[in-house]
Amino acid sequence: MAVVLAVGGGWLYVLLRANLLDNTTSRTEVAARKVAAQADTGALPGMLASPADGVDLVLVLDEAGRVVATSLRSADPLAAELRGLRPAPGQDSADRVLTGPPAAAAGGSRADVVVVRATPPGRGDQVRYVYAVTVLSDVDDATHAIGVALLASAPPLIALAAAIAWAVTGLALRPVTAIRTELAAVSESELDRRVPDPAGGDEIALLARTVNATLDRLEQAVTRQRQFVADASHELRNPIAAVRSRLEVAMAAGPVAEEPSVRAALRDTERLQRIAADLLLLARLDAHAPRAAEPVDLALLAAEEAARRPGRGGPRPVVVADEPVPVRGDPAQLERLLTNLVDNALRHAASEVRIIARREAGPAGPDRAVLEVVDDGPGIPPPARERVFERFARLDAARDRGTGGTGLGLAIARDIARAHGGDLCVRDREDGRAGARFVVVLSGASGSPSRS
Repeated sequence: MAVVLAVGGGWLYVLLRANLLDNTTSRTEVAARKVAAQADTGALPGMLASPADGVDLVLVLDEAGRVVATSLRSADPLAAELRGLRPAPGQDSADRVLTGPPAAAAGGSRADVVVVRATPPGRGDQVRYVYAVTVLSDVDDATHAIGVALLASAPPLIALAAAIAWAVTGLALRPVTAIRTELAAVSESELDRRVPDPAGGDEIALLARTVNATLDRLEQAVTRQRQFVADASHELRNPIAAVRSRLEVAMAAGPVAEEPSVRAALRDTERLQRIAADLLLLARLDAHAPRAAEPVDLALLAAEEAARRPGRGGPRPVVVADEPVPVRGDPAQLERLLTNLVDNALRHAASEVRIIARREAGPAGPDRAVLEVVDDGPGIPPPARERVFERFARLDAARDRGTGGTGLGLAIARDIARAHGGDLCVRDREDGRAGARFVVVLSGASGSPSRS
């Protein structure tokens, strides 16, 4: 807009100035021709009357440049300056815009001068040149006023154009903002969300429909994948359970119990059974299957979990809980969350595993329930603290299939926490010692908690 105003303003300034100068030249030439008509008749007084129509003076010179008639009392200096201005051969008039002494003699800094050739009848050797002079102060004042007006009006016009462009562009792009906001909210747990579809058939409406069609295909693909995992896990449970039972019967029935290969097969079958159960649970969590919402005391849950761990061959979990920590959720899933975290801690701890249940004031709301599982193992480096929650992810310390987990326990624990409106993360130990500290934050529940 600034460029357009600059070009348009410059063009208008030049056009108006040229028009004013043309009008002035025309008036000046008319005044010169009037005097030239008198010179042609021979009746030309030595002192001419002041010209009209804004022309400042008239001066008549002969072929030699001598003053014949003038409307100015002292015309010799002006005659000396103007005698060099003559019409071109074949023309009877000429005009110039002069600065300096000629204009100063007429009372200005710049002047428009028109010279007209006059030849009295029968006197071809007595050529006269009539000079009419108009000071351009009025033209300069008018063009100066126009320039100032253009410069003064440019900033508000640019600001107005910018405001209009901002408003119009914002109004036009508002559907794009709504599409972007809604698309950013689409996540793995909310694949059913769709972007708003504005009415009409423009590019933005076509973009919204294309995005929604893409989300439809994505949701269908993810749903088919989850259904396949659930179906495969469910179908594998019975054959795996049958194989495990036959191996257990074979080991209990005879001498094959001493065969290392049979014991290894039983261990692998048990591991396969756990993997199938974990995959089925993950499929249910991904599908957002309805879950129970009952009062659960995390402190009591931690005490029961610690009581099930005899501590043989490793540290026994220690519970730290000064008061009940109530939440609302699925008791079985919350128990599975804690079991997975304790299993992971026992697998890596050197001599200590602590389960801490406490209440914590929320940043802008009711109290929150916090459950921590702390061990004194090698810990988890910060770059890998998100990778441990990926499915089938193992760090170097847990890659041994004989002692390591399936790689699904922590992923299941985080999914359960998020399904209950909370989250699970890894933090540094508060005492600064080596080890891992898994922190679960859930929304608290009022009332007396209980477990069924």
